[in-house]
Amino acid sequence: MEAKHVIVGTSGHIDHGKTSLVRALTGTDTDRWEEERRRGITIDLGFASLEVEPGLNLGFIDVPGHERFVKNMLAGIGGIDLVVLVVAADESVMPQTREHFEICRLLGIRRGVIALTKSDLVDEEILELVHLEVEDFVAGSFLAEAPVIPVSSTTGDGLPDLRDALAAAAGATETRGTAGLLRLPVDRVFTMKGFGTVITGTLSAGTLQVDDQVEILPGGQLARIRNVEVHGQSVAVAAAGQRTAVNLGGVPKTNLERGATLVQPKRFATTSQLDTRIELLPSAKPLKHGAPVHLHLATAETVGRAYILGAQGRQASVDPGSEAYVQLRLDNPVLAVAGDRFILRQFSPLTTIAGGTVLRPEAPKHRQKDEWRPLLDALLERDRSRILDLLCRERPYGLAGSELIALTGEEEPLWLVTAQETASLAVLREKPVWVCSVARIGDAEARLLEALERYHSANPLEAGAPVEAMRSGQFGDAPDIFAEHLLRRLQQSGKIRFDEDLVRLANHQIRLQADEQAARDRLVEAFQAAGLQVPGVKDLLASLSIDGPRAQRVLATLLREGVLVRVSHELVFHSTAIRTLKENLGAFRGQRINVAEFKALADVSRKYAIPLLEYFDRQKLTLRDGDKRRVL
Repeated sequence: MEAKHVIVGTSGHIDHGKTSLVRALTGTDTDRWEEERRRGITIDLGFASLEVEPGLNLGFIDVPGHERFVKNMLAGIGGIDLVVLVVAADESVMPQTREHFEICRLLGIRRGVIALTKSDLVDEEILELVHLEVEDFVAGSFLAEAPVIPVSSTTGDGLPDLRDALAAAAGATETRGTAGLLRLPVDRVFTMKGFGTVITGTLSAGTLQVDDQVEILPGGQLARIRNVEVHGQSVAVAAAGQRTAVNLGGVPKTNLERGATLVQPKRFATTSQLDTRIELLPSAKPLKHGAPVHLHLATAETVGRAYILGAQGRQASVDPGSEAYVQLRLDNPVLAVAGDRFILRQFSPLTTIAGGTVLRPEAPKHRQKDEWRPLLDALLERDRSRILDLLCRERPYGLAGSELIALTGEEEPLWLVTAQETASLAVLREKPVWVCSVARIGDAEARLLEALERYHSANPLEAGAPVEAMRSGQFGDAPDIFAEHLLRRLQQSGKIRFDEDLVRLANHQIRLQADEQAARDRLVEAFQAAGLQVPGVKDLLASLSIDGPRAQRVLATLLREGVLVRVSHELVFHSTAIRTLKENLGAFRGQRINVAEFKALADVSRKYAIPLLEYFDRQKLTLRDGDKRRVL
């Protein structure tokens, strides 16, 4: 049975014993830096691991408790599965306890354990009082039913109970799926002698293995995976939910920093504009339209401004304790997909004010009249069918599966199934996926049919419109897949027909005026009577009772109908004469004939014989062999 890996994060006020607790549980001192040990506080993220029971591994992320290092805490807390809320029994709930707790709640963490540390420093009465205060503090939250375990990292009291509580909570934690596309937010970068650049992070989606090629975003630099470790052990494959160390080939440390993300190449894009849903904390001040904020998303941090969608004027604001749709416009690009959770901190002073969910990465700027709400509602509810339908309605020619990957991080097969099960959508191509709104296809069909109707009205003697001219005129900016699907669909429904490179309405018939009909009859009679001794086309057209352009159109009509056959620029024959000559030529199949023999067979002069033979060469009825032809 494959081992289960669960990421556990510590949270709590400075000096409440988070690092000591992790050390007591795992034997690992997560304070890596000399300054941390000298000052006795955690400044940056620390990591440790523990096999809490066979087949169940916990990866600990120890975060700083000091308010000055909350940004470092945020870089690690976003990847955890459950939290250990640490409250010192000799101090109870403190300001950073509250901020850390709110951050965990806003990030959507759903499970945890509460550790009352330093229990050896207080008597039973104080311990019971702190226990009650903590229960009151978390009442109604995701930690309302969490076990509260008094522990002492110094004496070891309570540690077995804490391990049992962690094992129970971790066992109930849902295992992260590996079906998504690779995303590994980088929380640490360093170099190792003999190895080169190493990054660490919690694998948030997909899998990673040696020799994979990855892309580093932002920036788009490509790298190769030289080695992968999980909790210090080399592994063949790392999966979503595991603390992972990756040795990268071909990338200097100077090109990497916390906040970057390793992804599968050419699948994702960074963005500086996000549509989101936020929840403003009750303790925060009203968030004004266009207010500057700090964004913390996975391990990335940047600044930007928050614009309230649907705001009426610049004085609009989000009230404390309420929710709103907000567009974040950032100073620096980040990698985000729909469903990612984030934290907003006030620009100054730096305090946590809100959390939220990314809904639409690479969002457009919205005008007052734009219908942005239905799509954001669907994205918030994770209604795939509605999401796909609304996105396709925005695009006249549909959208590719690659856009859906960049939006959600979910692979194409999932969206293909969604499209196939949604009546309002049509799958134009399964691999790679291309999906379009049925309503948009209907609009395009109507436009094309109307355009053909106009063409036939303006060109009554033309059998149809040139296909390429019609495509470029009506759908010049459409991808080939859309135009091809549309034409094929109309042909299959019997609404249009093709004649080589022409397209026409199925019910279109050439309508000739009286003098044009008379000219048509005259041409047919003349060519039929002439047999293979035809007059020159130019002279014959000039003898008609209609003007030259109309006479040319009548001739073109007869050629398209197959009544007449053009052998060369100057020579046109009636189809009956050509058909009879083909039949006569068939008697020589497998034999070779020369020009003289052909002249005798056709009873024509060299003036006609050479063009006719060249025509039959093009038709693959004869094959030139020296000064003779082989009849095929």
